[in-house]
Amino acid sequence: MLVFAVLATVMLVGALGVVLLRDPVHAALSLVGTLLTLAIAYVVLNAPFLAAIQVIVYAGAIMVLFLFVIMLLNLGGEAPAPTQPWIRPAAWITGGLVIAGVAAALVANPGPALDTAAIAAVFQGSGVEQVADQLFGPFLLSFHLVGVLLLTGIVAAVGLVQQRATETDKARAAAGQAGHMPPEVPPMPPVVEDAS
Repeated sequence: MLVFAVLATVMLVGALGVVLLRDPVHAALSLVGTLLTLAIAYVVLNAPFLAAIQVIVYAGAIMVLFLFVIMLLNLGGEAPAPTQPWIRPAAWITGGLVIAGVAAALVANPGPALDTAAIAAVFQGSGVEQVADQLFGPFLLSFHLVGVLLLTGIVAAVGLVQQRATETDKARAAAGQAGHMPPEVPPMPPVVEDAS
């Protein structure tokens, strides 16, 4: 139980980093740490296949995809100041109310702690055959829809980048043409020669 408490604390800190860090790359790396900690928790619960899938699929492929999209969209630096100053305090108040509500519900209705037999029953089907039977059996459509959703996200990200690149190129071309135009020279007054 001590190992699980330590892992849960590390995952909670990583999840808070995902939400609270301002730099998108740092938030994504914090998510990688959270996913890797979850994989360690799977190993502790004797589910090595789920741990391997967690590392390969989520901490590997999905996070590389996230970082690729972040770099592609050039999301970096500080976010601009919000135009409505009331949004940040309202978000903090709403988050505090949600946490207070969850804590009150847990205190009002304490449930029994899970015993070892219940945890073993949950992870009994964590082998390759059982996961494959579920994934390619009743959840086959969901599996394919997740792939289509990821593909749609990539296409949308590339479309946004292309649109932004086109606008940037037009702005640079306009600035370049304006910079290469020669300055207008005022006309010189006519020279009058003195006949004397």
